[in-house]
Amino acid sequence: MPAPTTDRDDSPAAAPRRVRPHPLGVTPRGDGADVAVFAAHADAVEVCVLAADGTEVRTGLPDVEHGVWTGHVPGLRPGSSYGFRVAGRWDPERGLRHNPAKLLLDPYARGITGEVALRPEIFGHVVDEDLQGDLAVADRRDSAPHVPRSVLLDALPEDLRPTAGERPRVPWADTVVYEAHVKGLTRLLPSVPEELRGTYAGLATPAVLEHLTGLGVTTLELLPVHASTSELALRRRGLVNYWGYNTLAFNAPHAAYATAAARAAGPAAVREEFRRAVRDLHAAGIEVLLDVVYNHTAEEGPDGPHLSLRGLDDASYYLRDAGGRPFDVTGCGNSLNFSERRVLQFTLDSLRYWVEDLGVDGFRFDLMPTLARGPGGFSPDHAFLSALGTDPVLADTKLVAEPWDIGPFGWRTGQFPQPLHEWNDRFRDGVRRFWLTDAREIAAGHQPPVAGGRGLQEFATRFAGSADTFEPRRGRLTSVNFVTAHDGFTLADLVAYDRKHNEANGEGNRDGSDGDTSYNHGPEGETDDAAVLDRRRAAVRNLLATLVLSSGVPMLTAGDEFGRSQGGNNNAYCQDTPVSWIDWDLQDWQRALLADTRELLALRRRYRVLREAGVVPGKPPREPRQDLLWFAEDGAAMSVERWHEPNRRVLQVLVDGRERDEPSVLVVVVAGPADTDVVLPTLDGLPAWLPRWSSVPGDRPDSAAGGTTLPSPAWSVSVLATA
Repeated sequence: MPAPTTDRDDSPAAAPRRVRPHPLGVTPRGDGADVAVFAAHADAVEVCVLAADGTEVRTGLPDVEHGVWTGHVPGLRPGSSYGFRVAGRWDPERGLRHNPAKLLLDPYARGITGEVALRPEIFGHVVDEDLQGDLAVADRRDSAPHVPRSVLLDALPEDLRPTAGERPRVPWADTVVYEAHVKGLTRLLPSVPEELRGTYAGLATPAVLEHLTGLGVTTLELLPVHASTSELALRRRGLVNYWGYNTLAFNAPHAAYATAAARAAGPAAVREEFRRAVRDLHAAGIEVLLDVVYNHTAEEGPDGPHLSLRGLDDASYYLRDAGGRPFDVTGCGNSLNFSERRVLQFTLDSLRYWVEDLGVDGFRFDLMPTLARGPGGFSPDHAFLSALGTDPVLADTKLVAEPWDIGPFGWRTGQFPQPLHEWNDRFRDGVRRFWLTDAREIAAGHQPPVAGGRGLQEFATRFAGSADTFEPRRGRLTSVNFVTAHDGFTLADLVAYDRKHNEANGEGNRDGSDGDTSYNHGPEGETDDAAVLDRRRAAVRNLLATLVLSSGVPMLTAGDEFGRSQGGNNNAYCQDTPVSWIDWDLQDWQRALLADTRELLALRRRYRVLREAGVVPGKPPREPRQDLLWFAEDGAAMSVERWHEPNRRVLQVLVDGRERDEPSVLVVVVAGPADTDVVLPTLDGLPAWLPRWSSVPGDRPDSAAGGTTLPSPAWSVSVLATA
């Protein structure tokens, strides 16, 4: 491997010691570090220790066994910058992309420094100034000055290491998830010190902790914090990948989210700041889940940059079809190959590191079917899923699947094994249809369809835990219910826009979903029409009430609790601007909505029958459910015929606590344009009903016995309870 700026240490004193191939990665020992890296098709692997002036000391790894290259590297100590150079065949059609002119990140690096420059040298093949070229021709220019470097970190200080009793361990029945972006959550929050806004440290400031605990959140789910970079196409448009779903290093916290002081101090300080934030959130009783992107990497498609796995062993790390061609099931240019056991090992090692060393409580897996694809496609018996369910570290955490990718037969909601929980898109879509697109049809004088389980049937199915989707043996809390997420309209935009408005993304408004199941309630976007605003705000409350009161685990998107808007942008992944940052300067209506959200979550905490979905802790679920009873507006039980009446839009849901000698809850749903007199059901053992909450303000009686007529406004949800 020629190296014009390299010092090679070939002296007898530097002769490598025999190193075992486990663990993979770099482990400090003695005068340097032991190194083990998987590169099954390589002819040679060198470790490059880099000085500040760019010079390198290269040490070849002398031994290889089962594709793992090992050796001891003198001088590679904590704080050292390093990378790999790999020699071997250049045959891109066969996945052989070895190019020793390219400095490669260590997949196991726990710290990185530097950025990916938008230059031809970062590619393994020759490209022109427009970054277009010929894969068949390897580029022999050195990439080291233009790519990030791995940094070897020592163990965390003793006072930052997770302790046995640190994790809050919130039961699933009590869990309320809050999905947030590290930067966006606090970038505009004035009660956070300016130097901490938009940082890991900002997450654990009193203002954030008070908001989360006051709201009733138990679990903070962070959009990706793995070190990431922006796609080349975005950078050429002057934009960035704000969400971070473009991973560069899976074991290093993203440095841009650290304070300026931590960034200046280096990767160890960045990691320590992240760890302190997790510890302080735990002290407030809040769990931390990470949204993780193990399905693809920042190396993009076959003509993308040459940064790490591509140069180590493209043929092993990346998914290929039966003909040996790159096979992308993520829509991001590449897909990791979970048929390769070393990919499984790497992912499991990475997950355990974030739990055991950095203290996180679990993970939400982006595009998870990709992680369970074998030669025959997705399998619920895939080795990776089996490992998650049996690993003594990971099986004890909260594990959530995004149960779809864009590959063949990629929609897999309800098909993952225990202990995985799943984002429930059927809940999202069904609840939106019921409250929004059905409302549009009714406003236009049309009758919404009821065929295929639509209308009240669909509402009831989603409210009861989506039994049509999740097997009872997995538990009725398997469903992570959501109405919005980072991807799509915010809750306020869902009721204010019929169409996406993504022009700022620079893709001619072609990006993002074209079917967001929204309803603008009249005009598109902002309006001063008081009647329209009242309808929109009632719709937001109806959606929130359905989310919080339904069986399953509710997930809120940060800012939805007080009506945050993105101006109709439903794909703000590239907007590191106020479009994506949460604006905490609340108007009166937003403060009222925040109070309503707090009340709803307080009701969920107060009434155990709402949280535990009819399941006695420690006992298997009973089928059919014994705790849900359904009544029409006249107080009579719903019959088969009534469920199928196309114009029926009123339903009473009794969440019955009598068997467990607990208070019962009655949810009255009026999903139509007419105010309705609802007769409360009369049942033995149920005393007077006490009004607890309504999505439409108005006078309510202090109490009402069974058989009493309760005037119920159009398009409303009302909650009553027996205590």
